[in-house]
Amino acid sequence: MTTGQHRAAQPETGQPEEEPLPTIAEQMADQLGGWRGLVESSIPVVVFVVANVIGELRPAVIASVAIALLIAGLRLAQRRPIRHAVNGLFGVGIGAAIAWRTGDERDFYLPGILYGIGYGIALLVSAVIRQPLVGWIWSVLVAKGRSEWRDDPKLVRTFTQLTVLWGVVWLAKVGVQAGLYLAHQDTALGVARLALGYPPYALLLLITVWTVRRVTREPQPTPLPGA
Repeated sequence: MTTGQHRAAQPETGQPEEEPLPTIAEQMADQLGGWRGLVESSIPVVVFVVANVIGELRPAVIASVAIALLIAGLRLAQRRPIRHAVNGLFGVGIGAAIAWRTGDERDFYLPGILYGIGYGIALLVSAVIRQPLVGWIWSVLVAKGRSEWRDDPKLVRTFTQLTVLWGVVWLAKVGVQAGLYLAHQDTALGVARLALGYPPYALLLLITVWTVRRVTREPQPTPLPGA
């Protein structure tokens, strides 16, 4: 093999370039399902709140489940991603089943409250044991399974702080809902479920994406000559 041939073959043996991270807007849209995903996931809860105010519990339960099924069916027929619709249908279905069985409208929101408490506690515990849950979620959803951040003390510290932030906010918002649940403020509980649903989640997601991208883009210190 000649020297020219050897040099021509060198680029083929190099490491492939690392794919750039999606933009902040792309990551936000993927996790929230876009504006359509936001609206569609909120409709069943809005239907339940309105139908329960103007009518009775069981018609409200039937209407909310029916609209959730309709949304999932439309997404499936249009061959669009149904992850957000299925998640919404699952949550609405469990709450509707409990409310139907107990006859208490506030029980429609009970699964979401219990899930929120468990999720908030899991976040804080993961930060305490130095296995920040936000970091592992980032690995799965953004970094395509890579977990090199575990070898970077700065990123471990960043993900730990973000995980604590998520846990505190999550427990705070679910605490408001739990207080309304215990006070039998059914209509206010429905409004709080909507107001404290996607808006805090979107804000936390924006903070997380911006913070991690800023930390990963910081220039590494240049080694001293002769070091």
